[in-house]
Amino acid sequence: MISSKIPYQELRYFSKIIKAYLEDSNEVKGLYHRYPRLENFGDQIAEKSQQHDLQNTRQVLVEALGKQYQKVDDAAATLQNIHLLKDDKTFTVVTGHQLNLFTGPLYFLYKIISTINLCKALKTEYPEYNFVPVYWMATEDHDFDEIKFFNFGDRKLVYERESAGAVGRLDTDGLENINEQLQILLGASRFSEELSNLFSQSYTADNLAIATRNLAHELFKQDGLVIIDADDSQIKNLAIPYFKEELIDQSSFETVNETLKNWNEDFKVQVNPREINLFYLNDDGRYRIVKKDGKFFLDGIDKTFSEDEILNELEEHPERFSPNVIMRPLYQEIILPNLCYIGGGGEIAYWLELKNYFEGQDIPFPILLLRNSALLVNTKQLEKLESLKVEVADLFKKDHELNEQIIRQVSEIEIDFEQQKKFLKKQFKELYAVAQDTDPSFLGAVGAQERKQIKGLEHLEKRLLKAQKRKWNDHLERVAVIKNELFPNDSLQERQANFSYFYKDMGPELIDILKKSLDPLDPRFTVIEL
Repeated sequence: MISSKIPYQELRYFSKIIKAYLEDSNEVKGLYHRYPRLENFGDQIAEKSQQHDLQNTRQVLVEALGKQYQKVDDAAATLQNIHLLKDDKTFTVVTGHQLNLFTGPLYFLYKIISTINLCKALKTEYPEYNFVPVYWMATEDHDFDEIKFFNFGDRKLVYERESAGAVGRLDTDGLENINEQLQILLGASRFSEELSNLFSQSYTADNLAIATRNLAHELFKQDGLVIIDADDSQIKNLAIPYFKEELIDQSSFETVNETLKNWNEDFKVQVNPREINLFYLNDDGRYRIVKKDGKFFLDGIDKTFSEDEILNELEEHPERFSPNVIMRPLYQEIILPNLCYIGGGGEIAYWLELKNYFEGQDIPFPILLLRNSALLVNTKQLEKLESLKVEVADLFKKDHELNEQIIRQVSEIEIDFEQQKKFLKKQFKELYAVAQDTDPSFLGAVGAQERKQIKGLEHLEKRLLKAQKRKWNDHLERVAVIKNELFPNDSLQERQANFSYFYKDMGPELIDILKKSLDPLDPRFTVIEL
């Protein structure tokens, strides 16, 4: 196993705001608290330790997690970490992810491994403290279409069913059909039986939240990963004062909009706040709460609360209130002794909108860390690329850029006319001098002739390039086949492929290789040669 690194700044798949963040640029310095360097975690620990009522929060959290893990087998390392959360010298590192079917895209693994590896690095740097990796399941999301499938090679396995409300509460009826399809695709591969058993044992659970916990636990039980379902009345009880403030004062709307007023126009706004950033949640659906004329309405159904009624509902049934993308990060940081959130580019971008909101709520803003990104390349693919004289890093380019680079490399004739253009410009520089000395009115004619000549060279260059592409079409097509294998639909592999496609031949060794290859504090893309 060999891995190589590519700076994110060189890759087109990462946004301007993420590249600025990775550079610790002045353009984004006001949007975060501490940059993710090991030496900055000491101050983060000191600040988090002072959070209001944290010791009571720890007790409630440990009790709730103990209940969630009552029926989880072979969980000694995780239960030990849950017990450690009572200790004021124990802190968490968190990543979050949707309940994608059978983990969904590969980067699910990268997120969790980034979290586990950071905890190990922190323990080495700060041995007097304990660090617990946490996977926050997005059990309250209601967009089932985003999670109901996974890709296996060029096949898409889809869990078709009706859905309403929080996806974590959905039962698992009908998922045996997906396992049957998976078994056919796995064929007689080395770890086909293990994967099929993993699917069936995970998805015989009562609902998707429990099923996802079973699956992630089986993959990472040796690492003590704590998997939390925050759709929990006991845990939400801790957030009642903050939910109440949101209903009455809507401070998130005001504070985040104030941040966005000064947003750099070169950076995309990831999310815009609503006036109330809470949903009302029951088994029938997840409804946006709208305040109008002193009353609270549930968008989409005929249900109205007075202020007293909705506050009473919150006190008696906190589980019926569900934070949206703006308020969920605050909820997370209220209930966890957390130091760092690890997420993808889109997640980090919306977290960067929230620092002032956290300050207004007197909750420490966590360190933000971009999760590891990686590309898995096998030996056969590498051998083909070598024979085609193409580097893995070249495949990150757009198709037309890659094709042009290849043609210029393999062509038997010189297609780059840059030297001829320089020579032509030098000649015209002398003509400009002659025209200036003779009659300045000729300068325009000389300029027009120069532009015509340069344009002619560029046109000839394009025609020669096009002709060479026809000649080397077979070569280009062979490169295209490999690129499509590694970048399906011109997207990063980690966003398309499922771990099972690699695990079927490698088994647990795949997880071990990823753990050894991914360094969460190295801000570069990792290419892993399997």
